[in-house]
Amino acid sequence: MAEIGAPPLVLRGGCHCGRVRFECQSEPQPLVLECDCSICRMSGFLHLIVPAAWFTLLQGAADLREYRFNTGAARHLFCAHCGIKSFYVPRSHPHGYDINVRCLDAGALPNYRLRAFRDAERDAETAALAHLSMAPR
Repeated sequence: MAEIGAPPLVLRGGCHCGRVRFECQSEPQPLVLECDCSICRMSGFLHLIVPAAWFTLLQGAADLREYRFNTGAARHLFCAHCGIKSFYVPRSHPHGYDINVRCLDAGALPNYRLRAFRDAERDAETAALAHLSMAPR
């Protein structure tokens, strides 16, 4: 699978109360995933997976709390004040960050490709998307 190219977009976003703010880079029309697992379905998370090198926490590190469940591999990070999870470190892509597209600043990402991610087929789905969290060479 081909590696992703240099990211031309800089996107900003954060939590509801504004204490947590981040910046990430993205391709112009990135692949966004809608996972059907229990936590993603219940929270309405839309996934934009980026390499760790493309993510910067601008403020709010002390305001983040962590939640882990099941295998404990995913680091679900949420604002301790408003409860919003605007990004996290996913189990499927531990070398990247998973950004909630719904937590990006209004109008930051007007175009993206939406694709279902079936949790029941996690291994195959993860393997097909492994390139998303790898930085280009």
